[in-house]
Amino acid sequence: MKFSYEEFDLSAVRTYPLASRKSKANAVDFARVQAAGSSVAAFVDGLPDILAGADFKSVVNALRRARDSGAGLIWGIGAHVIKTGLSPVLIDLMERGYVSALATNGAGIIHDFELALSGSTSEDVEEALGPGRFGMAEETGTQLNAVIAEGVSRGMGLGQSVAAHLAKTNPPHAGVSLLAAAARLGIPVTVHVAIGTDIIHMHPAASGAAIGEGSLRDFRYFVANVARLQGGVYLNCGSAVVLPEVFLKAVALARNTGASLDGLTTVNIDFIRMYRPHTNVVTRPVAGIGKGYSLVGHHEILIPLLAAAL
Repeated sequence: MKFSYEEFDLSAVRTYPLASRKSKANAVDFARVQAAGSSVAAFVDGLPDILAGADFKSVVNALRRARDSGAGLIWGIGAHVIKTGLSPVLIDLMERGYVSALATNGAGIIHDFELALSGSTSEDVEEALGPGRFGMAEETGTQLNAVIAEGVSRGMGLGQSVAAHLAKTNPPHAGVSLLAAAARLGIPVTVHVAIGTDIIHMHPAASGAAIGEGSLRDFRYFVANVARLQGGVYLNCGSAVVLPEVFLKAVALARNTGASLDGLTTVNIDFIRMYRPHTNVVTRPVAGIGKGYSLVGHHEILIPLLAAAL
């Protein structure tokens, strides 16, 4: 059958009153213009109650509720968070009761350790790789491996080993060290390592036995922390693979052994939205029991803004 050139008949089109429609954008939810000299609290309150603006306010409220109610707040941070200069902000959050436990990857302790020793970190990989200098800083490779081996031999995990060492030796720039602050404040730090991903694994002093045993011990510490997150908050900041995978397994173990995670809030903060953090942090762990949020933007802007809002 062939069709013809026939205009569609619009005479039967039905309409409805605009006022009867449910709309997703409403003027009552719009942003409010800030007056000169207004506070950060006023700025956040004036954000639109739409999409990320509403999510940001919800995250602020969830963090405040968790702290005020005594529920847990665990921060999982990738090394990029440290390299973008956010240690002072996170230390301030620790001191104000917004961090119950800290989790990081192997690169996290490397950058924190270098900052504590020298006040600087993050070498130029492109410049150092060709001449064969990448990852070969003597103090980082030798001292950090020795600290791990010694601490693990005394029954500690990786995070606890490095934190205890920094607290004991008080290096020149300990004031910007997350692990030194954690030791001072009694906040547990766990380190979750993938063997071969970190520059200290390239050094002769690296002990697979110590790194593996210490990281497994830290995983079990981390599971114990996650199991206490009923009504609490877990934030994943700047880890695309390792920490989201570790968090999902920790949630699985906690739920398997009967721990309630009802009311859990999860937050992923990164400058792009990736599969693993979104799935293993924002959606799966809170399905049916809590709420997950994804805040997309640069750490060096979003985390200070979040801290200021709190």
